[in-house]
Order: sequence, then structure tokens, then C-alpha cells
Amino acid sequence: MALVVNHNKCTLCEACIEACPFAAISVEEGKIVINAACKMCKICIKKCPLEAMGIVDEVRPEINKNDWKGIMVYVEHVEGNIHPVTYELIGKARELAAKINHPVYALFLGDKITKQGDKLLQYGVDKVFVYDYKELQHFRVDSYTAAFEDCINKVKPTIILVGATSVGRSLAPRVATRFRTGLTADCTVLDVKENTDLVQIRPAFGGNIMAQIVTPNHRPQLATVRYKVMDAAEKVNNPKGTVEICQIDPNKLRSRIEVLKVAKKEKVASISDADVLIVAGRGIKEKKDMAMVQELADLLGGQIAVTRPLIEAGWGNHSQQIGLSGRTVRPKLMITLGVSGAVQFTAGMGGAENVFAINKDPNAPIFNVAHYGIVGDLYEVVPKLIQMIKNGEDITELAV
Repeated sequence: MALVVNHNKCTLCEACIEACPFAAISVEEGKIVINAACKMCKICIKKCPLEAMGIVDEVRPEINKNDWKGIMVYVEHVEGNIHPVTYELIGKARELAAKINHPVYALFLGDKITKQGDKLLQYGVDKVFVYDYKELQHFRVDSYTAAFEDCINKVKPTIILVGATSVGRSLAPRVATRFRTGLTADCTVLDVKENTDLVQIRPAFGGNIMAQIVTPNHRPQLATVRYKVMDAAEKVNNPKGTVEICQIDPNKLRSRIEVLKVAKKEKVASISDADVLIVAGRGIKEKKDMAMVQELADLLGGQIAVTRPLIEAGWGNHSQQIGLSGRTVRPKLMITLGVSGAVQFTAGMGGAENVFAINKDPNAPIFNVAHYGIVGDLYEVVPKLIQMIKNGEDITELAV
């Protein structure tokens, strides 16, 4: 909707200006002008003595959805080593594509990566579009956006999936802006309608609601998805896809960003890749008690993770945080110690195979998602748990 003024009726009495509580109306060049501060409260309409103001429905852009076909996955990699989130996106793309009978595409940008394109075909991709240029050796967002835009213009995919990594979160918004289309970030659930509208579901308002977002009037539709949220694609027995080497004017790949030096970062263990996680929550009373948590993690060959209150207390590193403002994890075993289980936390661990919760509050939300639970003081339970593990006993006997 839009607020409009019939200038043939308006006499510039300025009654609307006086009535507007947001100072959104002014006179410019002898005409009433509505600026961006307008909240569509309609007070001005009621106060206009000549009924010169009104609301009209804006004309929405029309798009022929039949012109757009296919689900494209952006392939994230470092020197040709493909990030695991790519395979998760391919798995989801294949699932969505089966519902609307569309092909699955992969977009691979980089330098000396052509041979790696064949690897993606093993996961059921119908076509891999490869842009192999020395200008794409290092990730520079303007060059990558130009190549991404070129591919979309040629292929016209109806849906594009990008990993919600540091690279994906930089690249996807710029691509969406080029096409003046929507982008939903950090989706946790994806579905598709028969008319190819992508249903994008993500936590909103601090995780208190799950927002369902649709982009019915624009194409392509873009969504970023966190690592470890979707199930990875499985290899197919008889891959039938093809690799297409794409051409683009190298001048379009010229970047205003100059890479002076590339220093490889030391690889550290990530909680996103851990099979066993011991999660410390607000129930941990003092920083020194983290030694007890570390001992349990060491016994099980796992890593320590924390909730946001411990980050704020300075007892953990942000890279150890699970939840909406932290990492998404899918361990085989997760033991939570004094974690209440707020939705902001559980949104990041929904894929855990076995959750073992310890909390003295029997009504703690964590017990709604845990497979095993102990209602008790963690300072009594954890030492006993540690001893049982050292003795080789079955710890599930403690839980209900």
C-alpha cells in the first residue's frame, strides 16, 4: 500500500502537516510530499478537509515463474577443498527438486578447480557450472558476485541455496541485491510449493517464534542455511550429470580489492564437527568448576561447549557457543550440565543423536528435547558420572 495525494484537490491548507505525528509530510515546490518517515497511520487522511489524501495498493511486479527452473547450490571451498555444508545443501536441493521436478545445479567458482567439478556429480547434481579463472583464485566478494550474477542470468534458477558461513553471508546479500529479490538468512527448515515458491522457515524475535517467509513475486529466491542443519547428500550409483565450463569477460572479474598476502589460519577443532560435546550452562557456579567439565570431556574424547551466559561471564570462547548467536552442532552424544534449554540454545542442537541432560529443575525445557535426563545437582551427579566412566559402567542406568 502507498499513501498518495490528489494534487488537483489539495489547496495546501497544511492540515495534514499539522496532524502528522511523525513529521512525514512537507511542502516542496508547491506540492504536498510524503517522505519515508510515514507509518501509514492514516491520521492525515482523516484530517484532510478536502479528502485529497488516500491509500492505494501498489502494483506488485509480475514474474513468469516458468522462465525460472532449477535449484542451484553455491559450492564453497578453499583451494578446491569443498566445505561440507555444500553437500548438505545438495541433499536439501535434491529433496526440493524432486517435489517440483526441477534439476539440481551447482555453481563452482575458483581457480584450477575444473577437475573437482566431477566430484559433485557423484552426489546427484545434474549440472555443475564451473567458472575457472585466475581472477577467482582468492575470494573477493565483488569478483565472485559478478560471476554469480553472470551464471544466474544464463541459467535462471528459481531457487539458490548458500551456506551461512562467513563467505556465504557476505556473498548472498550482494547477489540478492543485484536481482532485487529476497534473501532469508539462517534458515532451519526449507520446503517448496507446487508453484515453485520456496517456503523458508527460520527463528525470529530471539527464537520465540518460527517465521515462515515466502518470496512470491521475485526470482530467484535466495536462502542461506547453517552448517549441520540439513542432512548431507548421499552418493548416487550412476551419476548422469555433466560439468559445463562457463565463459565470462575477465574484465568483469576485476576487483577493487587487492590481496596482498594470504596467511593460512591454524586449524583448530570445531564443536560443529565434534561427535561428543559436554555443554556447560548457567548451572556452573564458578570458573574453576570448568575443570570438572573438562575432565568429563577428556574421558569421553569430546569437546567443551557453552551457553551464552558463560560467554558473557568470560568462561568460554565464542567459538564454543551453541545456539542462535553461536554454532549449530549435530554430535552423536551431547551431555548438558545445568543447561535450561531455552529455545535460543536448542535451535542450535536439534540434530544431536543422543542428548543426556543434567539439571536440578524438573521443569527445565531441556528435558523436552533430551533422550535421557537426570534431575539432580550437577555437582553431585557429574563426579559420580566421571567415576562410573572410569569404572567402565553404563551411565544410562543413572538416567530416566
